[in-house]
Amino acid sequence: MNPYQKITREEIIRHLTATFEPLDQVYAMWEGGAAANNRIDEWSDIDLQVDVADDFADAAMQLAETALQELSPIANKYVIPQPTWHGHLQTFFLLDNTSPYLQVDLVVLKHSHPNKFIETEIHGHPVIHFDKSQVVNPAPLDVNEMADKILDRLENLKSSFEMFQVLTEKEIHRGNFIEAISFYYSFTLRPLIEVLRIIYKPWQYNFYTRYIYYDFPPEIIKTLEALYCVDNSEHLLDQQAQAVKLFREFGSQISVENLKHALHQQQKSALHRN
Repeated sequence: MNPYQKITREEIIRHLTATFEPLDQVYAMWEGGAAANNRIDEWSDIDLQVDVADDFADAAMQLAETALQELSPIANKYVIPQPTWHGHLQTFFLLDNTSPYLQVDLVVLKHSHPNKFIETEIHGHPVIHFDKSQVVNPAPLDVNEMADKILDRLENLKSSFEMFQVLTEKEIHRGNFIEAISFYYSFTLRPLIEVLRIIYKPWQYNFYTRYIYYDFPPEIIKTLEALYCVDNSEHLLDQQAQAVKLFREFGSQISVENLKHALHQQQKSALHRN
């Protein structure tokens, strides 16, 4: 290997495909993330999922590491401790001879596990490298079920929002600026962004700031950027007051009818994207 030649994402994916596809215990391999949303750029990592026989999961992860070492020494590796929040094996790899941004985020999924993060409305269109068993074949999600889930969340958000605004104020009165601004980000801006997501991108209502620059209109982004910038305690109180006003205004706009309409429109767009 020429030390001055960087290994590309295509080479990494091609090598892992050649490693896994011939194996009977491996059923499918696909990409999510930027690839599934048609947003790959020079800073994108590789969000890779491999679906395997239940008793082959540990071996598959080790096999992936061995295959990556065939391409390049591994500069860094991070294994998500078990049990993971999603129930799968997950390891991040960075190769020596790649861009520092080209991490391999590899998730090994047991074939029997029902949650594979392939719902088109939520995760985009998976880029399938092979699929022997129609693993990556999601059915459309139920709009009414999602609407009920979001409306329950909205009711909880509104209640907790009004209860906890005082946390920021009392820490300002105590002179504890760091605690005050932490509460402001957690209990004022975070719920505001969640309400905005319910309006603009309801299938991703719980994605918080992830993909926010793709999902919100420019004028909303401009407003949020301003709200995130705080100079001092007095300014923080002003910013909080503005954010509270926006939360109440946007929250009052959400109804069962317009939420279901937004879900239908986003679903239609997602399912028909080329």
